[in-house]
Amino acid sequence: MISGMFSRRSRRPRSAELVKAWECLDSGDLPGAVRQLRAAGEEAPAAEVALVVERAAQAAGFEDLEQAAAALAARPDHAQHLFDFGYACVERGLSFLAIPPLRTVLTHNPGALVVVRELVSAYEREERHGEAMDELARHEGDFADWPDRYLLVYNALMAGDLATARRQHALLSEPGDAQWRPTWARQTRMLERAAALGEPAGLRDWQYVIGGQVLGTLSPFGFAAGMAGRYAYLQDTPGQCLGALRRLALLLSATRTSPRTVSLLPDRGSRILGLAAAEVLDLPAVPFGSDRADTVVVAYDLNELAGHPSGPEIIGALFERAPGQVLHEHAGCWTDTPAVTADSVGLLHQSVVAPWGERLRVDEDGRTGREAADERPAEDLAAEIVRADATFDEGDGEGPADPDEAFTAFAESVRDGWLTGDRARVNSSGPVRSSRFT
Repeated sequence: MISGMFSRRSRRPRSAELVKAWECLDSGDLPGAVRQLRAAGEEAPAAEVALVVERAAQAAGFEDLEQAAAALAARPDHAQHLFDFGYACVERGLSFLAIPPLRTVLTHNPGALVVVRELVSAYEREERHGEAMDELARHEGDFADWPDRYLLVYNALMAGDLATARRQHALLSEPGDAQWRPTWARQTRMLERAAALGEPAGLRDWQYVIGGQVLGTLSPFGFAAGMAGRYAYLQDTPGQCLGALRRLALLLSATRTSPRTVSLLPDRGSRILGLAAAEVLDLPAVPFGSDRADTVVVAYDLNELAGHPSGPEIIGALFERAPGQVLHEHAGCWTDTPAVTADSVGLLHQSVVAPWGERLRVDEDGRTGREAADERPAEDLAAEIVRADATFDEGDGEGPADPDEAFTAFAESVRDGWLTGDRARVNSSGPVRSSRFT
């Protein structure tokens, strides 16, 4: 039985964090209510959580979640209601709320693989890969290779446990179902990339292992405070754009990749950066064509491209690369990863303002304001990038040195494995975690 302070008469939660969530809903602040639900922790009474979620789901128009929450609020000890609630939470992007009820069901139904798989899905979406791996390992005697052993390998990789990943992958049978073959090949490439690096360590190594992506620059701020080389909020500069493009040039040289053109994408940011890249790489700029070989496709931010009218079609075409095609993204979002993973990325951010975007300004007296977006033609902004000062910011001095020589050595070490396979989306930060900000 799951106990908790809940009164059907009051139809209101009583625990402090959930009261705050309820008050957020009173004021129409749905995101605030979700933040308070997370803050309530996993020991919050199931009936009260369900009551808040029922109301939040109604406000969001999530009828399936509303019905599952209402059923659980009425009978918080009912196994099917607990499972249905957990399943609906996972489907609606509230995986953190699914974990306690699914664990409760599994406690009373040990060996129920349908519950194990749903719990693993919730752990994965929360990037709690170690717990997902442990849960699967406990049921190894009963599970199937596909999907269970595959999921064990995947979560071991994402947790940084290469020994378990290699051991379990060796036991994994070839998939009989054709739908699993691309996944199997993708996972095999991940292990091959890890083997090529020996013992992966640090953000650049693991970014390559899990996505086949080469990270050009590391954030010099907050490294020891939890950022580990990723940016949180960044106001980008022409100099940072130029520095990342120079790293792209080093990468192409070190891997003996010889593009003949730079392909321009249609969104404004990508066009600006693509024109600058053409100058830096001394290549002609041409419009993007999905079948064009031996070209560097340059995006400023792939999520921004996805919002362009022709973006979804282009993103789909980029999933499988044309011969000799390199996809470079300057500013890759690590908390909302793009639908395709670029072969090269200049930097990783949670939130970015492009050099030509509306920017935050701090005056000498400490007052803040906004600078209007720079509406100059793309050609003028590209020229400004090319002539910018690309000296890397030394930051707060807590991060490791990242000279061109070290980057070049890394690029040379991954030459044989780079630009292989598809560009599948990477849904996890992997073993190197960074602090998230909301």
